[in-house]
Amino acid sequence: MARFVAVGAGRMGRGIAIAIAYAGHRIALVDLRHRSAQAWRQLSDEVRGEIRASLDGLAQLGALEPAQIDAIAERVELVDARGAPQALRRAELLFEGVTETIAAKTEAFLQINRHCSAEAILTSTTSSILVTQLAELVHRPERFLNMHWLNPAYLIPVVELSTHAGTDASVVARTRQLMEGFGKLPVLCGATPGYIVPRLQALIMNEAARMIEEGAATAEEIDKATRFGLGLRFAALGVVEFIDFGGCDILHNASREMASSIDAHRYAAPAIVGRMIEQGHLGVKSGSGFYDYQGRDVAAYRRDVLARTLALVRHAGLWRPPADAPRS
Repeated sequence: MARFVAVGAGRMGRGIAIAIAYAGHRIALVDLRHRSAQAWRQLSDEVRGEIRASLDGLAQLGALEPAQIDAIAERVELVDARGAPQALRRAELLFEGVTETIAAKTEAFLQINRHCSAEAILTSTTSSILVTQLAELVHRPERFLNMHWLNPAYLIPVVELSTHAGTDASVVARTRQLMEGFGKLPVLCGATPGYIVPRLQALIMNEAARMIEEGAATAEEIDKATRFGLGLRFAALGVVEFIDFGGCDILHNASREMASSIDAHRYAAPAIVGRMIEQGHLGVKSGSGFYDYQGRDVAAYRRDVLARTLALVRHAGLWRPPADAPRS
């Protein structure tokens, strides 16, 4: 009996189903739309085909054994509109992933509210609608939060949890526990447009497109720079950690110069950066920044950052031995 339910059999629902099944749990993938028998068979074949194709791709890359594919795929239970009430009643944690419109989500939550137990944790995988808007559609909104998965949902570890003022702390704790049990890395943010990752990546992607438009660099050169420069650095250090590591003053000065030469609005540093500089909170070198380094072995921390970065450079196949290293 599936304790976990994904409502909406589209791309996100399928990815979530694979992630939960891969972690060893049964999950009901529920389609709330009433369909003809032929349309349901067509959808079922499409969903099953995509799930198996995704698992086969993972097997080809050595992430699982081919012999495991059947068992994982069979843990995904496809449920039509007639079977939806029973599946919803069993749900401990539900992922709503229907079309990104208020109308579609209102209709979905009418059924979810009607059939789910009062103890079920309800989440929406919306990428564009604020949790505060959707909480109004939910009975007992204290058990509701948004949960943004990054595609492909079964591969990317981070899942962004967006809460509203009424979300119960015990619900957040339980959700974190369940997601970590699935092998995911939950991160928490408030009711903010774009969550964390989409908000940051939209700026980078728009700026990359703008650089191509301006003739500053080609797509190929930008991608090389981001994969093996920006990407490696931000994989070794988080964005905020990176600010502290280099120094808040470095960010402030760079922002000032680019605001002057490129665009005053896009590159203006936020007020918090100016306040931190005034207070002497520059990062690692001053003992405090966005993080506190007092009492920390800074030399050991710097070695750890170097080790993280070196490991990623080696993984990319770009590390070379010294020029005078003995040759075998």
